[in-house]
Parts: sequence; structure tokens; C-alpha cells
Amino acid sequence: MELKEKNVEAMEEGQGEASTPGSLRCLIQKRIMKELQTRRSISDEELWELIDREVMEAGKESFVPLKEKMDLRIRLFDSFRRLGILQELVDDSQVTEIMVNGREQIFIERNGQVIRWDKSFDSEEQLEDLIQQIVSRVNRMVNVSSPIADARLEDGSRVHVVLPPIALDGPAVTIRKFPEPITIEKLIQYQSLTIEAAEFLKMLVASGYNIFISGGTNSGKSTFLNALSAFIPEEERVITIEDSAELQIQQVPNLVRLETRNANGEGEGAVSIRDLIRAALRMNPDRIIVGEVRSGEAFDLLTAFNTGHSGMGTGHANSPIDMLSRLESMVLMAAELPLAAIRCQICAAIDIIVQLGRLRDRSRRVLSIAEITGISHNEIQLHPLFLFQEEAKGDEEEEKGSYTQKQGRVEGSLVPVGQITRREKLQAAGYQL
Repeated sequence: MELKEKNVEAMEEGQGEASTPGSLRCLIQKRIMKELQTRRSISDEELWELIDREVMEAGKESFVPLKEKMDLRIRLFDSFRRLGILQELVDDSQVTEIMVNGREQIFIERNGQVIRWDKSFDSEEQLEDLIQQIVSRVNRMVNVSSPIADARLEDGSRVHVVLPPIALDGPAVTIRKFPEPITIEKLIQYQSLTIEAAEFLKMLVASGYNIFISGGTNSGKSTFLNALSAFIPEEERVITIEDSAELQIQQVPNLVRLETRNANGEGEGAVSIRDLIRAALRMNPDRIIVGEVRSGEAFDLLTAFNTGHSGMGTGHANSPIDMLSRLESMVLMAAELPLAAIRCQICAAIDIIVQLGRLRDRSRRVLSIAEITGISHNEIQLHPLFLFQEEAKGDEEEEKGSYTQKQGRVEGSLVPVGQITRREKLQAAGYQL
């Protein structure tokens, strides 16, 4: 297959449509796509051979430096089998978040700092093709009539897509990376919590306490839930329920992973978290784990916890008290119950609330571990067990300058401030406090 004469002349003159690496890549990509349309399937090795042949042909028609050829063949392969220009960021272990604001603006979070990336998509069509490639892998659909979708990559990274006309400046894609499972040991190493608090949480999880993890956006709730799941006894049957599967529970052999499904083009076939919780109750679970509670599924989760099932879940809130208030609101979305009845349900269902947060130095820390002890004066009572306390700086250090005070690492520790009162499960599991 030959390039059109005008494109060949443009490449030779270094001008026009094929004068840039991006336009040359698009031309070769179109030629490869035509070739692929004549084949039913193609292996990775055959695709590499096809790319190499086309790159060599392009090199005969116009001078292409060797370094550019090597970059060209990798990016062509990535566009067909992986994530195109974003694959470089996905492979970078230091990048934790990728934010695409239309085809020209790509921002990344690296080491807690958000910066603009110096590369962009060649066209809107290239970005849209990538989006369809991502969502199709997990049997999701996103289009003009259904412009919002959640998906995941093969490595477990979370993907959120918003298309025009909802996204005014072009397709918006956010990829939250989970490069490797974070263990409790690593969280201790990162000073997110102390050894004493970790040992305490280990006892709670092993004893079957119902634990709810609360925190703001990007505070590390899913990561922390993953780490806590390592303490679940191997003999238990565990069912995980998520919008988009992210949890990486590996030590439990009897594991069932459930994921929601969006409605099809006719508006049928949707499977919600509420549906999955009800289904899980018929699957003889020892423990139910819900990735995130956002709406009326809070009612079903509390019902499950109150009927003898242990479990864990996460939710968005800036404090334990805010989390309790949000749970009340979410239950009301599903059932018109008196507030007093809802609070009784919460008290009976949830034993512990773990609050996470990001401090001013962008570090993720466990800010508190609190026990729900009951109801007094119609309010749910929280009994703090651990609290994060920041170390005070001396006067001399404070006088050295506000930059160190505001930008330096926040020093502090999660200190014990109380003893747990609901000890029945701990005692039944053989733990002595």
C-alpha cells in the first residue's frame, strides 16, 4: 500500500500533512488499520512485524531518524494494543493520577504534585478511540446518550470518563492508578499509622468487627481497605461488591467478586450495588465488603450487617460525625424511616469508623479510629480510640520562616486515647486486652 503522492512530496519537503511525527504516525496507523480489516485476528508478534514493515516503508519515502523510528513503532503498538500516548504514564510507577481535559491538556499527579504533561493527543478522534477501547474491555458503554462511565484497566487502575456535551471542552478522562497493593507494613513505613494502631485494627478485622472507612476524595480509602483485607481469616467466604472492581484481595481463596453493570442502550439490564448486596446475602457469605457507599445501598448494607454478617465499607466524609450524618441521609434515599430508627440501625450495624485524610503536606494519614458506643440524647455517640496528634514546633524553628512551617512534612503520630468498650467479638476470638 503506497502513500498518496502529495503525502510523499510533503514528507520529502518536510512540510504539510506528513511533516510531523504525529501526522506520520496517523498515516501509518491508517494503513495498518486497513490491513487489519482484512484479517480476522492478529497476534502481538504479527502486529509488531506489520508495524516494522510499515515504518520501514515510511523510512524509504522520507528520512526518519532512528530514534524517531523506535518511538514511532512503540507508540503505534500502544495505540492498537495498549493505551496510546497514555501508556507511558501508566507504566510510570511515580504517577498516581492521570487527568485528560480534552485532547490537548493532560495533567498528572506525581509525588503528590499536579503538573501539566508536555504531550497531547494528535486528534479528538484518537482520544475518543482510546476511550471506547478502555470501556469495551470491561463491557461498559459510553456515548452521547450515556456520556458518563466508570471502567478499569487490566492492572486495576480506576477510569472515569465524561464525554461531550456534558464535558464542554472535549472528552475528560481520569485514571486513578493502583500500581501495587499497599500493605499495612508499607502504610506504617509511610507513617500513615503506627504499629500499635495496626495491631489493634488487625485484631478487630480478625474478630469480625464491622468497620467503616471514611475520608475525603483521594484520601486513600480503597488502598486502606485493601490493606485491612489482608487480616481476614483465610477460611472465611468473602464477597466484594464494587462499582468498578478495584480491590485486590489475594489471601482469601473463597472469594467472590461482584461488579455493577450499567443499563444497555434500551435502558435495561442495569445491576446496582443494592441488587448485588441482596444477591450476596443468598451466597452464604462470612463477610461482605462494599467498595464505596454512595446512595440507598447504605440501607441494604446496614441490613446485612444487622443480620449476622460481618463486613467493611467506605464512604466520602470529612469526619466521623459527617460520615454518620451522610449514612443517615443515604438510608433515607432508600426508605422513609424515622431518624431515631435509622440511628439505631447504624449503632447496631457499625462498630468502628476509621477516618482518613490528606494533610497540608499532601501525605495520607489515619486521622482517627473511633468506636460507636450507642445513642445518648437521640445522638449517636462516638468514643475515640486513636487520634492523630501533630507534633508542635519549637519557637526557634517557627521563627526560621513560614516556608518550612507550611511546606515541610507534617510530623505527628496516631496516639491511643481510649479503650474499646464493645469487647464481645474480641473475647469470642480469643483476644485479651
